Amino acid sequence: MCTLLSQIFRFLPFTSALAPVHGVAHNLMERAEAGAGRNPLRAQELRRAARAYLSVVR
Repeated sequence: MCTLLSQIFRFLPFTSALAPVHGVAHNLMERAEAGAGRNPLRAQELRRAARAYLSVVR
């Protein structure tokens, strides 16, 4: 049963769906821009998180 499941899941594209497309900071900035009109405080928090991530990564 395990081998059958492993053969089925091997062909499903799970890794590309879960991996960030452009990176964490880019995704955070896109979410901040998308939600800036509805919740500016949340957008500011997302921008700060993106800057903090970049300062740690670099």
